[in-house]
Amino acid sequence: MKQASVHRTIDGIWRIESAKIIASLARMVRDVGLAEDLAQDAMLIALERWPQTGIPDNPGAWLMTAAKRRAIDHLRRDKLRDRKYEEMGWEIERQHEPDWDEALDDPVRDDLLRLIFTTCHPVLSAEARVALTLRLLGGLTTEEIASAFLVPEPTIAQRIVRAKRTLAAARVPFDVPPKAELATRLSSVLEVVYLLFNEGYAASSGGSWIRPMLCNEALRLGRILAEIVPDEPEVHGLVALMEIQSSRFKSRVGPSGEPILLMDQNRALWDYLLIRRGLAAIERAEHLGKALGPYMIQASIAACHARARTAAETDWVKISALYDALAQVAPSPVVELNRAVALSMAFGPEVGLEVVDALMQEPSLKNYHLLPSVRGDFLMKLGRKQEACTEFKRAAALARNDKERDLLLSRASDCAAE
Repeated sequence: MKQASVHRTIDGIWRIESAKIIASLARMVRDVGLAEDLAQDAMLIALERWPQTGIPDNPGAWLMTAAKRRAIDHLRRDKLRDRKYEEMGWEIERQHEPDWDEALDDPVRDDLLRLIFTTCHPVLSAEARVALTLRLLGGLTTEEIASAFLVPEPTIAQRIVRAKRTLAAARVPFDVPPKAELATRLSSVLEVVYLLFNEGYAASSGGSWIRPMLCNEALRLGRILAEIVPDEPEVHGLVALMEIQSSRFKSRVGPSGEPILLMDQNRALWDYLLIRRGLAAIERAEHLGKALGPYMIQASIAACHARARTAAETDWVKISALYDALAQVAPSPVVELNRAVALSMAFGPEVGLEVVDALMQEPSLKNYHLLPSVRGDFLMKLGRKQEACTEFKRAAALARNDKERDLLLSRASDCAAE
């Protein structure tokens, strides 16, 4: 196998295995930064050896073994290593070829959970949590993260370094939080995954309408969470939401990358395997018998769209009721704006316009481009084309995504022409 091909294969293996390796190492050395360095050392060894020896039958176990041996070497060099080595190291080295598949099943599950709660700790800023999570759990390079969020690579590198230092300075334990803190901390984890997905699903800036890499990483993290925290309905709700929303990727953009809005999408292009997975996740959450949270309600809204064979068959009355429920459990001006859209589709644009007009003085929506965009849509449907044109232009001026700005200017032009 050619060296370049081997390196590509190793990159793929690293993306899959790195989180498990770092999580297991972090349990040993109690430091996520050091754990990442040791895991990277193991990958460098693989990059040197595998082009000559070939890729092992179980590359993940090979990397895990190499990384843990590096960790043991580190503990040996450390004056505090005696007790840790006796407790951890002897068991690792006592067999020449340990059965990693059997030995690591349960510990990896627990270690991944610890790592997720560590990278998403509330002591970190939202930006730092996202960067560190993508780095340690997603296996993305600093360059890839910077590219995904359209920020300079040094900025991302600094965020990651500061995040590791903050965790160390705050002495954040590498452990699952106590039961009393679990709900709050899990909410922080889900918020990070949700933020990742949303940025990929509708990019806030730049020249692309969607960034599938971010969505795929968020969905992968959500699926991991669903396996290791199976009794939390909101985890399944978030996974369901991401599965169903991901099913629309092929229909969300045109040949030139231009946005295609939901009601105009070719539903034959939707991925119905992902939809079935999403609906199954909703069922799993419902079977737990707990009250619906915001992610489950949003997943139920997405399911209404997914079940409609055509745009005309969408049950907007049910969606309006779900937005009413969402406004009760997670009230926000953005939720209210989305509720206005549902009300307009169910009961007429004048109903939606009344809700939107009440939001016009909301300070948090002052620079939110979707507020004038939605208002322009309602005005256009009511035949008030000149006012609609003004709103679309105002929305375009606020939009930071190039494709979305072009769409809004096109709608303003259409109103002016009519």
